[in-house]
Amino acid sequence: MESKREPVEIMKPFNGIHGGGFVRESLRGIPAARGTVGLHNLGNSCYMNSILQCINQIKPITGYFLEGDYQKELNKANPLGSGGRVATAYGSFLNDIWGGEYSVVAPRILKQTVSMFAQQFNNNYQHDSQEFCQYLMDGLHEDLNRVREKPYVEAVEAFGMEDGKAAVESWRKHLLRHDSIFVDYTQGMHRSHLTCPACGKESIKFDVYSSISLPIVPAKEGSSSVPLKACLDQFAVGEQLDEHNAWYCPSCKRHVCALKHIQLWNTPDVIVLHMKRFTFEKCPDEDGKIIRRKIEETVDFPIDRLDLSPYVYGPKYEDAPPVYRLFGVSEHTGATANSGHYTATVRNSGDGNWYRYNDSHVGSSSGDAAVTGGAYLLFYQRIRGSLRWAGMERQMKDDEDGFKEVTGKKRRNRR
Repeated sequence: MESKREPVEIMKPFNGIHGGGFVRESLRGIPAARGTVGLHNLGNSCYMNSILQCINQIKPITGYFLEGDYQKELNKANPLGSGGRVATAYGSFLNDIWGGEYSVVAPRILKQTVSMFAQQFNNNYQHDSQEFCQYLMDGLHEDLNRVREKPYVEAVEAFGMEDGKAAVESWRKHLLRHDSIFVDYTQGMHRSHLTCPACGKESIKFDVYSSISLPIVPAKEGSSSVPLKACLDQFAVGEQLDEHNAWYCPSCKRHVCALKHIQLWNTPDVIVLHMKRFTFEKCPDEDGKIIRRKIEETVDFPIDRLDLSPYVYGPKYEDAPPVYRLFGVSEHTGATANSGHYTATVRNSGDGNWYRYNDSHVGSSSGDAAVTGGAYLLFYQRIRGSLRWAGMERQMKDDEDGFKEVTGKKRRNRR
């Protein structure tokens, strides 16, 4: 039977591009479930495998690729994209994962293609899975951007404006340059309020995000873990920027360590929470040498119901509330993000069961098994209903002028 074929080692270097060869080819066989397939390690590529196992379970986006709809929206002329090559390679990868023919896939072509356009990944070094996730989702967005000619737009200064109007105007300008299935499902907006500590000058901007970076607060004495709520609460408190992230105050005419307060205006159907496990600190014993430290605290995050309602500042809708179910966790073991090993624990979008992925090895698991000190990226999906553009489509319809100007372009409805 085909499923009993032995794996074959095939040596295939590919023009000096790492991930191109000296690795096992895909292994034909019956997967544990449709869409649940192991991934060969191509040389410290576990960071990539961990992310691919998570994002390939985003059902609406995966369906868009499997049905071939992405081919109609490839933007080969976008200078910020790859000429459609990354999206095409990802589509081919998904066909292998969901085709039911393989038990293990070697994502060589996808790794090679990404490495052509992101040279930082063109090696056999370990990388940060969060950085790879950000690049891949941004790269796929640009390859599939429905905007063919991007106009120049200036950011909206929202200080003194009514928040709803400022949000609509900011999103309207965003859509003039960015419009893809990733915008539909994975991008939201937050309200960023900066205050100069010297002169009191204030600035408010509505910025687009595709992930939220959460600080990890210390566990209370006698407790073995930190509730995710405590991390969300700390995120909502705000912070003072350090000198590396200083804000230019137009009144003082210099960079200042401003006070920054971020509030979520809305949340997309798919939201990624990035636990800030890695910090940079000065070592007092080595003349101020900067060292990177990992926070090993276990964050106790909900599996079946994460309610973000208390943290959403903008409009909320009863038919699609900001309540989420976990479907994936990118996990890390080791001292730094660029060393150690990455794995993933993921809920299959088809059968609803949990599986643990350690490169080519796949086994049954549970969501609770992912609640460890290694949980690094948390992938959540809205439980009920769907909101295009994180709800901005509805908000813009209420603000007719903003909506009519954007819909003046020829647009495709998403599935």
